[in-house]
Amino acid sequence: MAVAVEEKRAWIMIVVTVLSYGAYLAVVLGRSGSGPLAQQPYAGALLWTVGAAIAASIALHITVSLLSPEEGRVKDQRDREIHRFGDHIGQSFVVIGAVAGLVLAMAEVEQFWIANAIYLGFVLSALLASTAKIASYRLGFHPW
Repeated sequence: MAVAVEEKRAWIMIVVTVLSYGAYLAVVLGRSGSGPLAQQPYAGALLWTVGAAIAASIALHITVSLLSPEEGRVKDQRDREIHRFGDHIGQSFVVIGAVAGLVLAMAEVEQFWIANAIYLGFVLSALLASTAKIASYRLGFHPW
């Protein structure tokens, strides 16, 4: 069974997201032995892992597109609907992360926790959106 290019892209997003967030956690938690977690430097690790994830995702998307047959690269109506469906589902965690960051800021919590709540919202959004897309391809997509 041939896998649609858009499904491959969803898999790429899951793998890149998990690896980059795992690398971020490893760096930040690895530094935590010398004091409180919120006092450890995190901004550089956050920016580098997000930047690396974006670059890896772009490179892998280009590679998949180049290696896919010509007819496999064409998006049909079903692909567009699945993409839109997955993105709508994933957006919920962007909102949750933003609201969590807002609440933490109003509670005057340290910037570390605010940034990490927002970052986690983005990570969960990408994972949920990609999982919804893969499930739609694998289990069938039935628009309302």
